[in-house]
Parts: sequence; structure tokens; C-alpha cells
Amino acid sequence: MDKLTIDHIEKKLLHLPDWEYGDGAIHAEFEFENFKDCFSAMSRIAFECEALNHHPNWSNVYNVLTISLSTHDANGVTEKDFKLARAIENIVEPDE
Repeated sequence: MDKLTIDHIEKKLLHLPDWEYGDGAIHAEFEFENFKDCFSAMSRIAFECEALNHHPNWSNVYNVLTISLSTHDANGVTEKDFKLARAIENIVEPDE
């Protein structure tokens, strides 16, 4: 999969306002009501990651989930990262 240009990344991010680009990856932070809700979302995201065979760099502190996506084989951001970011958005904010 080909690495996207910064211009292409920025255009795609217009459709994902919770995400931003920096340090060769796209990043987002999501805050939940409590730890249980955050961990539940992480579990649902994990199944999507396995289905796409694409795995994030992420961390969780109490009710906050921080995610960074990049494609290591391409040494940058690819369409694969945006596909996972959209899936994450659908899990984290299904009403939007």
C-alpha cells in the first residue's frame, strides 16, 4: 500500500475532525464516561483491527483512549489507516 502525501492526508482528515496528522501518523483521543466504557470500546476496536489485519499504537488512562495509526510497511499513513480510523469512529461515535 502506498504512503499518502501530506496534502492527501489533510484532505481526508476533513472528514474525520477528531483526528490530526503529526509525526508520520494520524492521531485521535477519545474520552468516555468511565473506564468500563473506554475498555469496552477498545475491545470492539480490537475485533475490527484483527478483521483488517491492521493494529494501532494506543494507550488508555482511566476513561481516555489515545490512538495513533500509521502503516509500518509504508513508513507513513496509507489508505489502510483511514479505513481503520473510519471504523473506529463508527465504534466510538456511532450516532454521528
